[in-house]
Amino acid sequence: MTPYEAFSSVDMRIGQIIKVEVNEKAKKPAYKFWIEFGELGVKTTSAQYTQLYSIEELMGQYVVCAVNLGTRNIAGFASEVLMLGAESAPGEVVFLKPERGVAPGQKVF
Repeated sequence: MTPYEAFSSVDMRIGQIIKVEVNEKAKKPAYKFWIEFGELGVKTTSAQYTQLYSIEELMGQYVVCAVNLGTRNIAGFASEVLMLGAESAPGEVVFLKPERGVAPGQKVF
């Protein structure tokens, strides 16, 4: 598989956060997310964005997610997508988002 084929095998989409709760069972502080992906529907994930963002700040945000990596169980919660982010400092994760408005479900390429 070429590097481009490997990159293309990951289905990354734009989603809109529609619900957030504290993941109280997680070992490290985390939120549970419900993210709308248009035709793909609503998918869930658990992620460690608690250091930089309140629940209120996250609501309605557009995010970049990998949607075809399978489902993992994170502290008893189904994590169906990987919400992409980068660490700005130890434990401080910044989520990736489109720079302009993009409809939920749009493919990232």
